[in-house]
Amino acid sequence: MGKMQSCITSDGLVMGIALDSTDIIKEAQRIHKTTPVALAALGRLLTGTAIMGSRLKEDNASITIRVNGGGPLGSVIAVADSSGNVRGYTQEPGLLLMPDKNGNLDIAKAVGKDGFVTVMKDFGAGQPYGAQCPLVSGEIAEDLTGYYATSEQTPTVFALGVHFDKLWKPELAGGLLIQLLPAADEREIEKLEKSLANLPPVTSMMQQGMKPTDILLRALEGFEVEFFEPTEVSYKCSCSLDRVTGAIATLGADDIRTLADESGFAEVGCQFCDKKYKLSQQQLNELADSVEKK
Repeated sequence: MGKMQSCITSDGLVMGIALDSTDIIKEAQRIHKTTPVALAALGRLLTGTAIMGSRLKEDNASITIRVNGGGPLGSVIAVADSSGNVRGYTQEPGLLLMPDKNGNLDIAKAVGKDGFVTVMKDFGAGQPYGAQCPLVSGEIAEDLTGYYATSEQTPTVFALGVHFDKLWKPELAGGLLIQLLPAADEREIEKLEKSLANLPPVTSMMQQGMKPTDILLRALEGFEVEFFEPTEVSYKCSCSLDRVTGAIATLGADDIRTLADESGFAEVGCQFCDKKYKLSQQQLNELADSVEKK
């Protein structure tokens, strides 16, 4: 389970969220069998999306974020609910890419920079809200920061990271969001800039044993901080046989019967959790009858 902690400064002008997403990223690697560079990109987006999802107020709300910069990794997609539970995938989980000149994973090259970050918020009322912004760097954190600046006009600092051990196995992952709230003035901005000026990477702080609460205190050094109740989040998929059946039903009765006659069954795999659903010939024919009666 991931550990998420949120807070607000006592003057109500700055809020922050920190997440230890290590378990989430390890589960994503187990499911998708990703290479390190693919997991680094996916892990960053999963972490950022979980944090952004936790800010949704409606219980049945969700947020979907797609990043595509035209790079060899293809689209990277993550979906989170209002509790911060998250799931995701990338089109090319097996991508192999040489490290950059400093020996680091070249996430920007994998993702690409010539594209967009697309954010869809579904508040459960049937009218999702969407926004699309050009990518800033392909590094994910900067791109989500750019989304907030462009689409929500909210001064935001996003820090995301995935750390690997010497064998390139995921060891730590986490994220940090700091936002100025509408009433903040130049004094708070200067104070926050000073506090964040020498902030280490999130995973570096985690390597030192710092928990989400510690990371927030370090990021908001000099501020009086009030913490909310911590929450647990996880890699959680919402797929089900009913959803799969509903998707097949959109084919129409004739096409479903053709599928039953020609293949004898239908098998559908979930992109988020890799679970397979199989409908027999009888189930397909019964579904076709049901669709025809509507």
